[in-house]
Amino acid sequence: MCERAVILAGGQGTRLRPYTYVLPKPLVPVGKYPISEILVRQLAACGVRRVTVAVGYHANLIQAYFGDGRQWGIQLDYSLESQPLGTIGPLRLIPDLPDTFLLMNGDILTDLDFTDLWRRHRESGCRFTVAAATRRHRIDYGVLKVDAHRLVGFEEKPSVEYIVSMGVYVVNRDVLSLVPADTAYSFDALMLDLLRRNDPVNIYSHHGYWLDIGRPDDHAQAVEEFTDMEARLLPHG
Repeated sequence: MCERAVILAGGQGTRLRPYTYVLPKPLVPVGKYPISEILVRQLAACGVRRVTVAVGYHANLIQAYFGDGRQWGIQLDYSLESQPLGTIGPLRLIPDLPDTFLLMNGDILTDLDFTDLWRRHRESGCRFTVAAATRRHRIDYGVLKVDAHRLVGFEEKPSVEYIVSMGVYVVNRDVLSLVPADTAYSFDALMLDLLRRNDPVNIYSHHGYWLDIGRPDDHAQAVEEFTDMEARLLPHG
């Protein structure tokens, strides 16, 4: 199993206001725990020994809460960005990343098997793996299919299925050669660059639980579901 992970915790969490006026998003509680503590506990349970937390907004609060990580049996350290660098840009500030490491957003709730994700990445031969979930969106209208101003088909409130990034990745360090220094550079920019280079990206499909806690209603859902999900999310909790 991978022994090193990076948690992205530097954003301002503007979509989760008003909670994030006072707390950084990774410290917003779900059940008994801040969101990122659940991730730290999961990583420690699956064999990760060191986690670097990329911080920015309210960095002092995150550092004060997590300290050096010893209470979870894991080594925690911090990388501070003085300006917003996006999702991937902060990795350029971490000088001692190993050849391969886990990378994840600090605001997700999932029962993803990190060990299996790591194994599948190594088997793929790719330099970057994206953990992906399937989502279904129902359109609340009757959809018209039109050709030359005439109706040729009709579907009442159809559902559209699509695959989305979960905000969890396995990364080979040499990918970071594509990342500009001291510049905001996001996950979507990296994906487009890899596609332009015909550099294959591995997709790991996850069919279990995943929730991106980006908005107040997402947080309310997480709080409502956590009691029933706690044993799956924190089997050693």
